[in-house]
Amino acid sequence: MTIALVPGSFDPVHNGHLEVIERAARLFDEVVVATVRNPQKSEACFTLEEREEILAATLSHVENVRIVAFSTLIVDVARDVGASVIVKGLRVVSDFENELQMAQMNKQLSGVETLFLPTSSAHSFIASRLLREVARYGGDVRAFVPEVVAQRLEEKFANE
Repeated sequence: MTIALVPGSFDPVHNGHLEVIERAARLFDEVVVATVRNPQKSEACFTLEEREEILAATLSHVENVRIVAFSTLIVDVARDVGASVIVKGLRVVSDFENELQMAQMNKQLSGVETLFLPTSSAHSFIASRLLREVARYGGDVRAFVPEVVAQRLEEKFANE
């Protein structure tokens, strides 16, 4: 059984993330989607628990997906879940530089390979930070996220 790990902050999960996860689910026996609190990114919109709930609701149609949260090295999560590959989505060329460095470090630390899946051009401009900003100011993000995410964003920013 081949297990793939798809890590990310998923804050919030959007259609580009879903595309990569669904494609990975067609390529591997099991896909573990791991949400993380990334200290290098701005303050989180949703807690890890909220992100797990949102991911579970959003990915309920994909039978071979499991959701976890973590606050450790990706390679440790890969080992813990038995993943032999880490899958990362690429939107634009600038994503590649950072992701390549991480992939090379992860390979040196653990021997786990990284597979890059480019998103379609329809999703290449979508970024969670942009969605948070649009939603914070009352913009409609429904074209870029699953309905459950749009609703949670509206609730989150209703009182700001």
